[in-house]
Amino acid sequence: MIKRFKDYFQDKKVFVTGHTGFKGTWLSNWLFNLESEVIGFSDKIPTNPSMFDILGLENYIKHIKGDITNFNTLNNVILENNPDIIIHLAAQPLVRKSYNEPIETYQTNVMGTINLLESLRNLSHHYENESKVVLNITTDKCYDNKEENYAYKETDPLGGYDPYSSSKACSEIVTSAYRRSFFNSNSNNNDHISKIAISTARAGNVIGGGDWSADRLVVDCVRSLSLDETIVLRNPHAIRPWQHVLEGLTGYLTLICHMIDGNNNNDNKNYNSEYNSKYNDNHEIDYNSSWNFGPYHEDIVDVEHLVNRLINNWGSGKYIVESDNKFHEANLLELDISKSLSYLSWKPKLSFEESVQITVEWYKEYYSDKNNMIDYTNKQIENYTKKN
Repeated sequence: MIKRFKDYFQDKKVFVTGHTGFKGTWLSNWLFNLESEVIGFSDKIPTNPSMFDILGLENYIKHIKGDITNFNTLNNVILENNPDIIIHLAAQPLVRKSYNEPIETYQTNVMGTINLLESLRNLSHHYENESKVVLNITTDKCYDNKEENYAYKETDPLGGYDPYSSSKACSEIVTSAYRRSFFNSNSNNNDHISKIAISTARAGNVIGGGDWSADRLVVDCVRSLSLDETIVLRNPHAIRPWQHVLEGLTGYLTLICHMIDGNNNNDNKNYNSEYNSKYNDNHEIDYNSSWNFGPYHEDIVDVEHLVNRLINNWGSGKYIVESDNKFHEANLLELDISKSLSYLSWKPKLSFEESVQITVEWYKEYYSDKNNMIDYTNKQIENYTKKN
């Protein structure tokens, strides 16, 4: 499927919220390379330095400044641009920040989602016969995590201990409600918008070059390594589903391709009784649903192991452990990716070691030649797409 992305995205209008963030920049740049007409919507450049600025992406895509919590602004932009595909990444994405700013977190992550879906309702009434595909990117933390040796699958209960995690669970619930209430051909409220396809994607802990977000492990490590300072770990034994940013983005794009096919065929379901019996009583899989994207089980490791591999690839460095129990953070989390493996022709292409290696290589290239990063980033995307 990855070799056919251009068939699906070339000349398509793709509206990306949160396009100036870490994942949003990687995604927008990749879509530009696929010859999409990328329309980005974000309220600010979230970090300094910023991958968005480093790549000069404002020169290649349509860059719109706007707040996802302002319905009128968002609605007007969506109606004016009439995108074919919407990928919703705008969020307050940090667990620890959510403890300090819970109101902002819920406003952005819950009301931002509602504003987007309401804008989509308005768009569908203006362009009644046009197919639209919408993907809401949430998180692996949206599950009611019991911190047991268990991989969460898409049908497991949602929850969230902290404001960030629970806000993303709310975003999932809101998306499901809108899909069933307003974008479902069997709904009493639906009169002409059955070609609106909506899914959600839940990915693991993403790493990769170009992230400078606050309170992120790899970012903190790279900052310390670049300054020859000691890395400080607060939770060395926490286990996370680490994955390179390109793995998750490939999952998102692959899912969108299936959703487009479903819209074109007026049939979003794929039947396979042996597998589907795990997910619903009718033995059906609907692409317009929730999907997990994460690493294989053997590539899920703890924080200390990741830091050791970062130091090894960097060529120097050291760390200390200073416990910080001010805020609760989960110690164990894993995703069941069998649904995506079985139905999307998607699979992780990078081992944990490879993911760490190319992450460190990006940062080392940045610190040696800041003017060449768009070419280097595109080369990493090209090398990734060539992998089996």
